[in-house]
Amino acid sequence: MSPPTNAASKVVRAVTRKTLNTPRAVSIAEAKMDSVEPNRKSSDETMMPWKGWFQSYMKENFPIQFEKVRNVFLFLPDDTTDLQQQAPPNTKIPISKDDPTLTHMYRYPSPGSQKAPRMPHFEEGFQPDPYDSGYFKRDTRRRNKFSELGDTEVEKSKLQFMNPDDPAVQEERQKVLEGPTESSVGNKGVFATGPSDFDPTGLRATMSVSWGALEKSLDSHMPNHMPTPVWVGKEKEILEWHEKKDLPVPVGGYYQALKVPTNRRIARW
Repeated sequence: MSPPTNAASKVVRAVTRKTLNTPRAVSIAEAKMDSVEPNRKSSDETMMPWKGWFQSYMKENFPIQFEKVRNVFLFLPDDTTDLQQQAPPNTKIPISKDDPTLTHMYRYPSPGSQKAPRMPHFEEGFQPDPYDSGYFKRDTRRRNKFSELGDTEVEKSKLQFMNPDDPAVQEERQKVLEGPTESSVGNKGVFATGPSDFDPTGLRATMSVSWGALEKSLDSHMPNHMPTPVWVGKEKEILEWHEKKDLPVPVGGYYQALKVPTNRRIARW
């Protein structure tokens, strides 16, 4: 996420960028100061100049013998990339079956020569985080449907009907009372690269997620009303729209709170 903006950071600076005629590496200082405009073409100098020297020598001095040997011992000797997953930077790869002059080279145009992506800026303390797309932390509909812990209240109710003197029941009751805090505590913000505090809850990174933080997040998103389909009250309008266009009416149950039509209460056998 981009750093928050303020009045001072909104000042536009006119910078004249120097064009590179010869491809070369751009230093960090040059990149930060926007003083150099990277070349559109990446360097085509191979990183393995020693590779293929013997083959080049034989091809130039003994072309006929070279072709015979190559066709016998090599698999697909005329392959454009020499059967390499990533072709050398100076390899021109044809991209047209009709026009042999149309070719493509490695990293062209170079990524550095493209316009920088536009990243939105938000004021300090902006909520919610627009880059946080996690749904599991607010998925209250399936909270207890697939939960390994189960519904705490339901588990307590089950244990009340069991023998309180049974050691197994006592152990299970203790686990329910303790909750998930001890069974899954996450990595507490300590990753392989060191401690991180970009998210105090730990729900932004998979390895730092804990049951305690997840339950707390779900509690804050629990609905306080009965769910109602968006089509309730528009049944007649929906039927007329389909009949007007001579379309089959989509299969869907008639819904009205605490009311069930007579035809749905009569067995069909």
